[in-house]
Amino acid sequence: MGIQISPSMLSADFANLEAEALRIASADWLHVDVMDNHFVPNLTVGIGVLEALRKVAAQPIDAHLMIEDPDRWAPAYVEAGATSVTFHV
Repeated sequence: MGIQISPSMLSADFANLEAEALRIASADWLHVDVMDNHFVPNLTVGIGVLEALRKVAAQPIDAHLMIEDPDRWAPAYVEAGATSVTFHV
């Protein structure tokens, strides 16, 4: 198995996620960082952004939950379209 490419949507142009997803259509995965000011000092992508991205991106989406109580939120990210959910223990 070769190197997988998984660009972070955190560096995307949030005003046009569809164009950004299409620009990296050859990527194996899209990486979505979710932060809640617990592990890192800011809030980034919420469920609504992931839902919008799911509508326009063909790749699997990994939601990386850097949040307190990920067990509470992980199912909602799957329902919003995440293919996988990773989090810090």
